[in-house]
Amino acid sequence: MTAVTDSDHTDHTDHTDHTGRSDPSGRTAAPTAGRDAEVPGNGGRGGPRDASADAPEQAASRAEAGGADAVDPVAEAVDAWDDGLIARRVNEGAGGEHTGQVPVRTGGAPAAGPPVYDGPLRSRLDALRELVGLSRTRLDNRTLAEAGRVLDEAAARHKLSGQHTVVALAGATGSGKSQLFNALAGVPISETGVRRPTTAAPIACSWSDGAASLIDRLGIPGRLRRRPVQSAEAEAQLRGLVLIDLPDHDSAAVQHREQVDRILKLVDAVVWVVDPEKYADAMLHERYLRPLAGHAEVMFVVLNQVDRLPGEAAELVLDDLRRLLDEDGIALGEYGEPGATVLAMSALTGDGVGELRELLGQFVTERGAAGRRVSADVDAAAARLRPVYVTGQRTGLSEEAREEFSDRLADAVGATAAGEAAERAWLRNAGRACGTPWLRLWRWCQSGGDPVTGRLPARAQADEEATARQRVEQAVRTVSERASAGLPAPWAQAVREAAVRGSQGLPEALDELAARAGLPPGRPPRPGWWPVAVLAQAAMTLLQVVGGLWLAGQIAGVMAPNLGVPVLLMMAGIVGGPLVEWSCRLAARGPARRYGQDAERRLREAAAGCGRARVLDPLAAELLRYREVREQYGRVVGAGVR
Repeated sequence: MTAVTDSDHTDHTDHTDHTGRSDPSGRTAAPTAGRDAEVPGNGGRGGPRDASADAPEQAASRAEAGGADAVDPVAEAVDAWDDGLIARRVNEGAGGEHTGQVPVRTGGAPAAGPPVYDGPLRSRLDALRELVGLSRTRLDNRTLAEAGRVLDEAAARHKLSGQHTVVALAGATGSGKSQLFNALAGVPISETGVRRPTTAAPIACSWSDGAASLIDRLGIPGRLRRRPVQSAEAEAQLRGLVLIDLPDHDSAAVQHREQVDRILKLVDAVVWVVDPEKYADAMLHERYLRPLAGHAEVMFVVLNQVDRLPGEAAELVLDDLRRLLDEDGIALGEYGEPGATVLAMSALTGDGVGELRELLGQFVTERGAAGRRVSADVDAAAARLRPVYVTGQRTGLSEEAREEFSDRLADAVGATAAGEAAERAWLRNAGRACGTPWLRLWRWCQSGGDPVTGRLPARAQADEEATARQRVEQAVRTVSERASAGLPAPWAQAVREAAVRGSQGLPEALDELAARAGLPPGRPPRPGWWPVAVLAQAAMTLLQVVGGLWLAGQIAGVMAPNLGVPVLLMMAGIVGGPLVEWSCRLAARGPARRYGQDAERRLREAAAGCGRARVLDPLAAELLRYREVREQYGRVVGAGVR
């Protein structure tokens, strides 16, 4: 039997109108009664029929005519079907009268519904899509490229048939994968030989209709698409399978390796074909098997050519292969556990081919390979993204760090000094109101000669401003380092950049706030006991004046001499004035302290509010964004992430 390429006949995906059909030579034939209806072998579609489909009918008419030239319709039908093309069917009337011929399939193509992505997988895909969207402004496109590819491929696969499973045969040069491909198809489709590399382009073989869109996705042209010649049992067993024979992954031709790498990302499952000579090849394990360790559930590893191994050598090599796969991190599907299927076989002698066909049949019947492949791809993408989302350290900005930042800003604007100045101002105001006139006059004379401003104070003020700016910058650096501690590098960088942006203009804003929120204009408020103290101080002053005038009158002889009373009045005023001032000073300490604390509190709150609006809030927004993406990443991996 031979297989004919699709370049010799009309491909399944081609369509013609109802006025004609294409024959193998490319001529257009007029439609015949009954032939413009839907063809069962064409998947139920009203498409064209191959001219070779008429061969059984022509053979039957010649058989009825009899004679030496009569041709057995069964033999001609088998010859016509031997090319493996899709949509080749024998006539139902001829097919029912003979045994051993290719059966007519009346079920048509399987329902072409999309593959089933269960709830957890859909949730993970949605979370991955949200994760990529939230991360685009923080991560470069190269970091998110693999996750984007997985989302695109998952969406593309979900739009195509879920009744088909695309399985690739991959292997090294001389491993016998093309021979195995032909053995599974039951017809020599893929070229085999000693010339290397033998397989130059991927070849597709479909066991049922409706797989054209899946093969189109792989980029396999129509001339490289085949259909197997199988018995009814084998055809039913592998119904829904689309088998791809890949070029050698270790081919000397670069384009061959590129095709292998491209298609391996698109198929639902892979059958790795190894031979006793190259099963431990470093390229196979390091470039393919080890990176695909998470895809064990959609992976078969076949040790081919065991007929070349004498005695128990096959079991020894198979055990060593299992050991290498275990070292690669590939879970082996043993004892009913999910994982890769490992078996030994010989495509040349047929030993083990039936077992592989049965395993593939069960695998395809489950219709879950596409979902498991997408789930494994999501796992691989999540593992690759883990360093940019999870570090295993505690993240966030503690309340202690926030308070320390506010205290540093308060120190930069001089909140403590402003409170102390307010307290002194209150005491000074109290002293002016409740002090003796003579002491206030003396203090005024003492301070009247000092210059209000000068070079030294001005220079000191400039130094203080420079120091305050340095304190602000140091406070911003400290809080940004604490906020970014434990974050992955991209998010830590984003936090530091947010702090730098917020610190621009912060010293000037703090200076303006200090001027606005410092001491209120005018005199400090006066408590209710001040008028009493002022009256008492005035009375003490009046006693001194009256006593002095009385004494002066006596000295001048205007008044009768009586030293006791004026001296007593003067002494009462002299002693009472300082006593009232001292009492007022004691009473003023509490209100003055509260007034200074209130001024310091206002300035601290103003500085903290400015720092919060310019620095802490942007930092909190970045940290919140990171927490959101970390939660999304936890949904992607299917577990909580700390």
